[in-house]
Amino acid sequence: MKTRQLGPHLNVSAIGLGCMGMSHGYGGQEEADAIRTLHRAVELGVNFFDTAEVYGPFANEVLVGKGLKPFRDKVMIATKFGFTIGDEAKAARPSGTDSRPEHVRAVADASLKRLGVDTIDLFYQHRVDPGVPIEETVGALADLVKEGKVRAIGLSEASAATLRRAHAVHPVSALQSEYSLWTRDPEGEILDTCRELGIGFVPFSPLGRGFLTGKVQKPEDFGADDFRTTLPRFSAENMAANASLVKLLQEMAEQKGVTAAQLALAWVLHRGDFIVPIPGARKIPHLEQNIAATDISLTPEEITTLGELLAPEKFSGKRYSDAVAAMTNR
Repeated sequence: MKTRQLGPHLNVSAIGLGCMGMSHGYGGQEEADAIRTLHRAVELGVNFFDTAEVYGPFANEVLVGKGLKPFRDKVMIATKFGFTIGDEAKAARPSGTDSRPEHVRAVADASLKRLGVDTIDLFYQHRVDPGVPIEETVGALADLVKEGKVRAIGLSEASAATLRRAHAVHPVSALQSEYSLWTRDPEGEILDTCRELGIGFVPFSPLGRGFLTGKVQKPEDFGADDFRTTLPRFSAENMAANASLVKLLQEMAEQKGVTAAQLALAWVLHRGDFIVPIPGARKIPHLEQNIAATDISLTPEEITTLGELLAPEKFSGKRYSDAVAAMTNR
């Protein structure tokens, strides 16, 4: 497995594993199956695993900790804090976020316990809290680093300006945000800032929440508890409108002898050597296909053609509702 660098301290596999879907968002799966997938990922050289307290909530951290316990010295676990959880908390924090220093510390302690580890390898602020200066939040994270409870820190869906302010307080190792052929929001200022400051970039949903695989074609393909049914892009109308673009991706993939998912991942991987995508995979065959994408070579012409054929402005539907979108790029 090829490796890439996230900030000064984390040398990780070129592709990681997003673990959310194993117990949250997409319907989940049996624990035994999830653990088998985690173990197979380690066998194939993946050493970077992503979870968060809100996934479940809490259940995903417990699952990841249990599944990776036999390999603790070989893997790096990233988790996240920052959302309010529970009706009482939401009432107290209307923004839906809580990055007060005391809350950061409380979540870190709870996550350490759920994961069953002594140190969180990468601790992200899940969303920027407009009610707490980023300097205060990062100051709390810096204290956790000094105490050995956290190895490296990160932000998620933050603006370039916030990233700079955070990095001035304590080195930020990674920024995690959605990025794929159909979501290019980080291009330009955000990716340029990461390059300039030596911050790794971790794309979540690099396969467009499954849509770019060509396997998801209509809302009926989702279970009743699949949160994609709440996203504008996954309405019946928008999915039908976007199908022709995925068809183009599939045709290019067939010409290259790979799957649409592999081609989409290869495109993301070729956008910079500081980029480490974390596609989710509940089934081992999908995991193996994703990992194989790290060996696909694309010419500059292929990269440009893909980017132009599947330009985000050609897709129908917003990625989030207005309320959720307001929590990004702060």
